[in-house]
Amino acid sequence: MRIVSLLPSATEILFGIGAGSEVVGVTHECDYPSEALALPKLTSASGPELDSPREIDRHVRSSLHAGSSLYHLNTELLDALQPDLIVTQELCAVCAVSYDIVATAAKQLRSDPRILSLEPASLHDVFATIEFLGAITKHEQQARELVQSLQVRVRNVVRVEARPMRTLVLEWTDPPMSAGHWIPELIEIAGGTPVLASPSANSQRLEWDQIAAADPDAVIVAPCGFDLPKTQRAIRELDGLDAWRSLRANRDGHVLAMDGNAYLSRPGPRLVDATEIIAQWYTTVAEYAG
Repeated sequence: MRIVSLLPSATEILFGIGAGSEVVGVTHECDYPSEALALPKLTSASGPELDSPREIDRHVRSSLHAGSSLYHLNTELLDALQPDLIVTQELCAVCAVSYDIVATAAKQLRSDPRILSLEPASLHDVFATIEFLGAITKHEQQARELVQSLQVRVRNVVRVEARPMRTLVLEWTDPPMSAGHWIPELIEIAGGTPVLASPSANSQRLEWDQIAAADPDAVIVAPCGFDLPKTQRAIRELDGLDAWRSLRANRDGHVLAMDGNAYLSRPGPRLVDATEIIAQWYTTVAEYAG
């Protein structure tokens, strides 16, 4: 089978279940595992390269309002690769090339590929997605073993015995956005209590007065698509806001910067890594407080 993955999380899953050798093309954002970096890139960003969360938000909103795509799909390369299977998504128009663009392009391909759209909204859905991809690619056993190993790790997450920390996860910082989909579940597994969250649903815009009123015990900053250096820059920008500086979590030093791009934005195996990281952070905070 010749597989094109237009979703970074799908690329991670495909390599995780032993189907990596069958992947013939990926997106420009597929950076894990390292083997994916050598594969042909079928997408590129259609807009300017921006670093500021506020500028990115404005660009995204104006592009979506105008009906413009945030990504360019190289249809000539897609045709040349002659895929049998294209893995994409309809969950978020901001996260990857839109399903409509993929479907339109696929109709013109000589290989007449199957299009598979992945729509997980919870950790359970992610595990089901792994097994589904295993069945489609005939890597059922490897997929089953991967899911079982991830489930064991989830069960073995060490939770602190102290009162669960009321935790706000910011999926974006300017404007602030709540944690959606699988993230609130990960917080609960790690031993925290999600605050202003949107379980199994899209992230929602928050107002700083909402956040101030909730006054969480802890804040995890993990902007969607940001690596750790970009996240740390976003936090430094927040330091200019009175509302941010006044939060008890900030005053107490209970703010965790996470690589959202690697650990929280992608519905794949590394969500379990994220859960373990958060649980360990809770343990460290509890020990320091004790």
